Amino acid sequence: MGLIKYPGDFLAGICMKSDISIIGCGRVGTALSVFLSRAGYSVTGLFSRHLESAEKAAKASESGKVYDTLQGAVEVADIVFITTPDQLIEEVCGELAAIKGLVDKRILLHCSGALSSEILSAARAYGADVGSLHPLQSFAPYVPEQKSPFQGIHISVEGSDRAVMAGKEMVADLGGSCFTLPTHAKTMYHASAVVASNYLVTLEHFALDLLKAANLSEKEAYPILEPLITGTLNNIKNRGTQGALTGPVARGDAAVVADHLEDLEKKMPEYVALYKMMGQYTLDLAQKGGTLDKGAIQSLSELFRQ
Repeated sequence: MGLIKYPGDFLAGICMKSDISIIGCGRVGTALSVFLSRAGYSVTGLFSRHLESAEKAAKASESGKVYDTLQGAVEVADIVFITTPDQLIEEVCGELAAIKGLVDKRILLHCSGALSSEILSAARAYGADVGSLHPLQSFAPYVPEQKSPFQGIHISVEGSDRAVMAGKEMVADLGGSCFTLPTHAKTMYHASAVVASNYLVTLEHFALDLLKAANLSEKEAYPILEPLITGTLNNIKNRGTQGALTGPVARGDAAVVADHLEDLEKKMPEYVALYKMMGQYTLDLAQKGGTLDKGAIQSLSELFRQ
């Protein structure tokens, strides 16, 4: 293992596949150890607060030595992934930065979606190049022979130029599609992912509950809605959000919306506020099409404000 110190050496090191250490061997750390190893990288060091987790990652990746100290794991690598829970990233980085000369010329990356590379500023102050590499994917526990969770997904990279270059190379080798972000944009990027994934689940839970209130069983509800959900997603993909919008709000049909709200008030009052909030934002989107008349807009706005 030779540390990459200069731009020319850096490019050569990337071509030769850098030595990698993983700090934190949960789902993401284990997946990185397995699939970077399969992509030709040498996973030289593994460390976890729980030794058993690091040992499982070593067994899964069939590479890497398990270390009982942070320093030991970091010393054997060019690139260090900190894949601990978000609330521990800064603490781990601080521990590494406090060891004289340890992080100098190394690349430190974390995999948090919510945090930017600024959380690694302590290491940057001591000569490290820092960045974040976030797979836009949910990770299940690793099982042997599983398909790579990185294959074909989008992975964001941000940080110093050198860290971004290393991140791009690894994303390509993992079979993912890389896009870069300005460091200051990381929070909005993560908020977008939360809305697109987590809040979509909540919204569909709302829809399924409404079908159950219409005397359909839970087993029946999702198959009934699934073609509508997937069709809507395809319409967004092909026509954009404004072009994909249909339904009573888009038509300006205040009478239908009033019926919905009246029935919700009687049967499921806990959902009235959510329906109205979503209705108001849907009305805002519908107005951008320029086809709703003023009377319909006023009637719908009054219903959503009540």
